[in-house]
Amino acid sequence: MLPELSNTPLKPGVYIFKDRKERILYIGKAKNLRNRLRSYFQKSADLDQRKAAMVKMVKDFSYIVTDNELEALILEANLIKQHKPKFNIILRDDKNYPYIRITIKEEWPRIEVIRRIQKDGNLYFGPYVPAQAMWEALSFIRKNFLIRTCRYALDKPMRPCVQYQMKRCPAPCAGLISRKEYMKIIKEVILFLKGEKKELAAKLEDTMQRLSDEMKFEEAAMIRDRIIRLRKAFELQKVVSPELGDIDVIGYYREGDNLAFNILFVRGGVLIGAKDFFLDKIIASDESEIMHGFIEIFYAKEIIPPEIILVNAMPDDAKALKKWLKNRRGAKITIEAPKDGKKFELLNMANENARLHFHQKNKPAKDDILPLIKNILHLKIVPKSIGAFDVSTIQGSESVGAFIYWEADGFNKDMYRHLRIKGVQGVDDYAMMHEIVGRVLSKEHLVPDLVVIDGGKGQLEVARSVMDDLGINTELISIAKKPDRAFLLNGEIVDLEDRSKESLLLKKIRDEVHRFAISFHRKLRDKRLMESPLEKIPGIGKKRRLELLRHFGSIENIRKASADDIAKIKGFNRKVAEMVVEGVRKG
Repeated sequence: MLPELSNTPLKPGVYIFKDRKERILYIGKAKNLRNRLRSYFQKSADLDQRKAAMVKMVKDFSYIVTDNELEALILEANLIKQHKPKFNIILRDDKNYPYIRITIKEEWPRIEVIRRIQKDGNLYFGPYVPAQAMWEALSFIRKNFLIRTCRYALDKPMRPCVQYQMKRCPAPCAGLISRKEYMKIIKEVILFLKGEKKELAAKLEDTMQRLSDEMKFEEAAMIRDRIIRLRKAFELQKVVSPELGDIDVIGYYREGDNLAFNILFVRGGVLIGAKDFFLDKIIASDESEIMHGFIEIFYAKEIIPPEIILVNAMPDDAKALKKWLKNRRGAKITIEAPKDGKKFELLNMANENARLHFHQKNKPAKDDILPLIKNILHLKIVPKSIGAFDVSTIQGSESVGAFIYWEADGFNKDMYRHLRIKGVQGVDDYAMMHEIVGRVLSKEHLVPDLVVIDGGKGQLEVARSVMDDLGINTELISIAKKPDRAFLLNGEIVDLEDRSKESLLLKKIRDEVHRFAISFHRKLRDKRLMESPLEKIPGIGKKRRLELLRHFGSIENIRKASADDIAKIKGFNRKVAEMVVEGVRKG
C-alpha cells in the first residue's frame, strides 16, 4: 500500500520508486513533488502502456526535497548514475572518455592522457571516442614537437635522459632550452590540437625563414619537414566547418520502445569522434522527455560539455538543464534544435548514423543463430545478449575475475569488466565466482539475457545461488572443457562437440572470457614481478628512490654499490644505506 500522497510536500525534489524487494525502479525530479506523484497514481492519470506497467510494480516510494529545480536535477543525475534504475534512461557504456591534457599550470608543461577531468586550470582537448584518433594525435605531437614526457618536478638540474638523445625532448631538466622557447613549442601544440592550421603553419614558416636568414640551414630544413608533415596530418582531419567551433551533435532514431543515439564530437570545426548508444524498452514516450534524460545521464559522466549542443527536439526543463551544464562546463551552454543551415546538416548526419546503428543492432544474428541457441539450451526466450564469467589465479596469487558481453553484432567491449578478487584468500574457485557474479550482476544494466559460467556443475550452482539472492531470474548455463559441454539448471548436459554454429559460438564466448581473465591476471603478475625492489624497503620513499636512481642510473648499479657509496648521497645515512643494500640484494 502506497503512502498517502496528501502528505507529500508541494516543493521541488527527487522521487524514488521501489518494488516489493526494495529495488529502485525509477528516479525522477519534479518542480512540485505532490503534483508529479499524483500524475502517476491518480485513477484519472493518463499513462501510456509502459508507464502503467511500471506503476503496477511500484510498492513504495520515497522523496528528497531540494531548495530549487537545479538542485533537484543535480541530485537526480547523481542518483541515476549511482543506482542505474531499470526504467530510467541508462547508458551501458559507463567508462570515462579519454582527453588530452596540457599541464599549462606547471612551469614546464607536458602532455598526458587522462579520463578524469579536474578544474585545475590546465587545458583539456577531447573527448576522443574512439580513442584511436587521440593516440594518433599524441604520437604525431611527440614525434614533431619537442616537449618533455617525464613527470619529474624539474626543480633542480638533472642529466638528460634517453629522450634527449633520441631528439624527442629539448631537455629542460638540464637547462638546455629556455622557458620562453619551450612555451613557444607548447603554443604550437595547442594550435595543432585546436586545428588552427593556418596560424600554426604561418608561425612555423616565420621560424623557418628566420633560421634561414641566420644561416642555420639544418635547423630550417627540420622546420620545413615538420611543416610538410603537419599539412599532411591536417589533410587527414575530418573538417566539418571551422566557423562552428565546439559542438556536440545528438542524433536520434526510434522505433517502438527501442531507440538509438549517435553523438558527433566536433571541436574547432573538426570531427574528432563519434559514439553510438542503443536503448531498449524505455519508459518515456515524448521525445523532449527522452532528450532531457539522455543529456542528463550522458553529461553526468566525466565529460566537458561544449559551447553548443544540437538536438532534434528541445529537452524538457531546458532552462534548468542549461544551468546544470553551465556549472559543469564553467561557461555558458546553448542547446539548439536547428531547422536549416550547416548545423541542420550536421544534425541530419547524426540522425542517419543513429538510424544505421539502430538497424545494425536490431538485425538478426548471422544465420539466425540465436534461435538455435535457444533450442539446444531449452531457453524460455531467444537471448539477444550473452554475458560470461571466469576467474584466474595461480596458487591464490593476483586472483582476478572477468566478465564479457556478446550481442547480435558481436562482442561489446564497452561492457567488459576486469575485477580484482577482494574477499577470498587462497585458492577457492567457487568463492571467487560467487564474488564476481555478485559484483557484476548487482549492476542491472550489465545483466544479459543469458549468463554463461566458465566451469562445471559446481560453478553453475554458485552462480544460481548468487542470482537467486539478487532476485535475478535470467537464463543461466555453465560450459566445461575436455569434452566441451554445457550444464543446464535442470541437470541436463548438452554436447558442444558437434561443430554446429551454435555450439561454436557458445565456445567462442567461453574462450573469450577465459582469454580476458588470463590477460588481466598476467598483467597484474608481470607488474608485480617488475616492481622495483626499492619500493619494498622501509623508509625508502619516492624522493629517496629517485635520488638513488639519479645517482647510480639503474637498479643493477645500486645492487653493486656499497653501503659507504650510498651513505654519501644527500638525505641518506649509514643505517638507511645498509637497509638499501640488504633490500636490493634480496629483491
